[in-house]
Amino acid sequence: MQTKNIIVINVVGLEHKHLNSDLTPNISALAQKGESAKMEPVFPSVTCTVQASILSGQYPNEHGIIANGLYDRSSHSVSFWEQPSALVQRERIWDTLKNKSSNLHPSVKTAVLFWQNTMFANADVIITPRPLHMGDGSMIQWCYSKPVGYYEESVKSIGEFNLATYWGPMASHRSSEWIGKAAEHTLEKSRPNLMFVYIPHVDYSAQRFGPNSNQAHDDLKKADSIVGSIVEKASKLGIADDTEFLIISEYAFNDVSGAIPLNIKLREAGLLDMRTIAEKEYIDFELSRAFAMVDHQVAHIYVKDGFVDKARQVLESIQGVERVLTKKEQEELKIDNQRSGELVAISTKDRWFSYYWWNEPQKAPPFAGTVDIHRKPGYDPMELFYDREKNSIPFDTNMIKGSHGRPANLETGEGLACYVSNRKSGLTKKSSVVKCVDIAGHILNNWQSP
Repeated sequence: MQTKNIIVINVVGLEHKHLNSDLTPNISALAQKGESAKMEPVFPSVTCTVQASILSGQYPNEHGIIANGLYDRSSHSVSFWEQPSALVQRERIWDTLKNKSSNLHPSVKTAVLFWQNTMFANADVIITPRPLHMGDGSMIQWCYSKPVGYYEESVKSIGEFNLATYWGPMASHRSSEWIGKAAEHTLEKSRPNLMFVYIPHVDYSAQRFGPNSNQAHDDLKKADSIVGSIVEKASKLGIADDTEFLIISEYAFNDVSGAIPLNIKLREAGLLDMRTIAEKEYIDFELSRAFAMVDHQVAHIYVKDGFVDKARQVLESIQGVERVLTKKEQEELKIDNQRSGELVAISTKDRWFSYYWWNEPQKAPPFAGTVDIHRKPGYDPMELFYDREKNSIPFDTNMIKGSHGRPANLETGEGLACYVSNRKSGLTKKSSVVKCVDIAGHILNNWQSP
């Protein structure tokens, strides 16, 4: 049965086991009205990759978002958390809805708040963080929005968005609370038929303290409260009865107890080259035979011709590396895109990969001790901490207690996310585990033209 509206709320870290507990009364109430299931993310189960799959209905080998970062072979540069929509190589839901040849209802109004790769996207309403870095080293905390000025209009009602609460040592539930208020404001002022909302903060406590910590559970309660407020706002606006609420997550966390510095291992094997600039060491991406672009429990290894076998031997000899995929083996996990590394490494369940390549802390590049999400050639969860004595991000990787990214395991349940709907949508009839790539099709089917 068609509904007039669909609200998709992405609660990072939510698992099916959290339902029907005192952690999630609002989300559980929605599930009891409709249905719920475990949800299988794509590999690697990291934010940008899973979100692109949810929104496109495609696997990474098709949409090209193979990690939270990308390596440009032509410019020999790695960048993480890039925002342009065009990086996604396939249509996403809002594109398909506006495609005249799709036979879908053309008047569906879409809104997307804080999902990745949405800058310049084809949605009608967008808010996504885009701080402006000034030449003097200062930063203006700003969000890109569509229509032009929509963020500024929202600020008048709910205040400015504080980027420091979204990522870094001060990251907290405050970021999600602002996003929740922006969602309520958008429902009232813009009345979208389809809205996507990202609630990120459980991610922070799960990495800092572990997914089963009291801190993570407290943050789940806060996330559930935000969901409850959005549902209540829809009720006050008189649209709740005509709305399907889809509550999903991207992945589940694993407890971890240490990191593996893949680039140091490749350096010791003579495969990674350095350039020393102002007494600091930087990876020479041009001349290195192999280097690792790491992302939680997964790493893309970019290897020069003739060195794949040696690089694979080195990686497979490292304790804590569970599996190394060649290009051919990547097809099995649907990660075989031209952007992917010649090899892909997967850590054991209790380890994660750090991007570090230096042996002496004083030779680490200046950005290593700062919150610098774009220049580091790897995801750095250490940015969630701060060493006041050293006035720096710490380098003690044992501080991280939770990670993710490995392939989901349907038998053990490892890595499985969560799916909840207040309607009996039929997705759970196909299987006891919903695939994240099926969400887009379900949403689009709601607006099939008669």
